[in-house]
Amino acid sequence: MSAHDPQEVRRHMDRLTADGIDVVRVTYPDLLGTDRGRDVLVEELDRACAHGLAFCRAVYHTSPQGDVVPVSGGLDAGLPDICVRPDLDTLVALPWEPGVAGCLAEVVDPATGGPAAESPRDLLRAVLERCAGHGLRPVVGPELEYFLCESTQTGGWRRYSTEAGVVYTTGLRADPDNHLLRTLRAVRGLGIGVLSGNHEFDGGQFEINLAHADAMTAADHAFRFKAAVKELARKEGRLATFMAKPFNDAGGSGFHLHLSCEDDRSGNVFDDPTAPYGLSATARHAVAGVLAHAPALAALLNPTVNSYKRFGPDTLAPWLIDWGLDNRSAMVRIPPERGAGARLELRLGDAGANPYLAIAATVAAALLGVLAGEEPPAPLEGYGYDTTRSAVLPTSLSSALDALEADTDLAELLGKGFTTSYLSYKRNEVERFQRHVTDWEFTEYAYHL
Repeated sequence: MSAHDPQEVRRHMDRLTADGIDVVRVTYPDLLGTDRGRDVLVEELDRACAHGLAFCRAVYHTSPQGDVVPVSGGLDAGLPDICVRPDLDTLVALPWEPGVAGCLAEVVDPATGGPAAESPRDLLRAVLERCAGHGLRPVVGPELEYFLCESTQTGGWRRYSTEAGVVYTTGLRADPDNHLLRTLRAVRGLGIGVLSGNHEFDGGQFEINLAHADAMTAADHAFRFKAAVKELARKEGRLATFMAKPFNDAGGSGFHLHLSCEDDRSGNVFDDPTAPYGLSATARHAVAGVLAHAPALAALLNPTVNSYKRFGPDTLAPWLIDWGLDNRSAMVRIPPERGAGARLELRLGDAGANPYLAIAATVAAALLGVLAGEEPPAPLEGYGYDTTRSAVLPTSLSSALDALEADTDLAELLGKGFTTSYLSYKRNEVERFQRHVTDWEFTEYAYHL
């Protein structure tokens, strides 16, 4: 449905009003993957669809602390606009916000009439169009972990629960206030494919699984899911964080991506019972592509300074470039299912990754592998983390950004405009961190030096 069709827009307005909804929350992802948006009164929805909502383009270049990073097209261009139009096909009532419906938005650069270079949703759309040109339709299943935190009397945050040994459990033993049940029931109403959830490895850590879907739908679902979980926690005075590793005494939170591809007949092209490992040549080439471009992928799937503190031996967070058959110590795991369930699981990403960028980069690397037609090395056997067998991933955001810049094939597929903006934005983050005096430094040095 075109948001510019006045009659169709009017039908949406009438339906919303009849359902007791008087506000539409229009949101879109920034480079971080957090939601930016505006609340629009229902009676003004037709204007918003016809003329769009103006936002400063530098919203893409704004740090989490509100500083505008000097990225080309922002400050240097006089802080021009982007135009945001509601995508009414994504309208859904927000179960926790009476009278409010939410929808995603399409972002346009008024100067060109095309997508904004930094728009994550449009980047993914462009990558998927390249896949379609080769007869491939990526299907993605996202798995996201997060920590629930409560405020302390000193103004900080602590884990909501610190019970040990409660991995893969449900109920009050690990979740004394039934956070998980409330969250599952609330987000079910969003229609984003929520399937199930459980307590994860560390105290206060949870995982909620989303259904496999075409790559764009999966990214939309993951984006809306993260926003919903954070908003639900705020309503209770709590903090839900998808930060890679928020606590020294706990592990990190992952964003695992299950990827397969369908052909024009909706058949899983990763499956081949007659081929090695039961994986088609397309699947093996995709694995090879993900391995070949893994250093650059880290810049997008592990996008913060904090991301690299999640890695290390015995963390089950991959820090070597390898793959294995049903092996969770490998960066790329091939789950045991075949047939319609044949797929790869990329375990590289952390939960702080932007879903659109993470999926776009992973799909792009897999496509490059398919086009190159190379075979992966022998799969990992046994427990991984052996540097004599596999190369090491970047160990810092700075080195990952260098790898992305050097990977000209992946950068070209993602688009020069996006890659240039992303590198500038993230290198500024590294520079700001390097200038910041941390609590660790004061504790380590101040008394003795």
